[in-house]
Amino acid sequence: MEPFEASLEELEKVVKELETGDLPLERSLALFEKGMALSDACRKQLEDAETRVEVLIRKNGKIQAEPFRPDKA
Repeated sequence: MEPFEASLEELEKVVKELETGDLPLERSLALFEKGMALSDACRKQLEDAETRVEVLIRKNGKIQAEPFRPDKA
């Protein structure tokens, strides 16, 4: 699996090339398919990271894991 940053960078390149609008249909379809795969990979990596990111807090002398909620800060 590619690192998230590399996948995201590649996805950005695909999007820029697609935005030119001056591509043959087959190239556009191939890029679209690649972009969807990269998007899915990035989404999966973010979901995996979100699952692992937990904030440890002490409650009643015990350490409990809570889901990370950035808007709660």
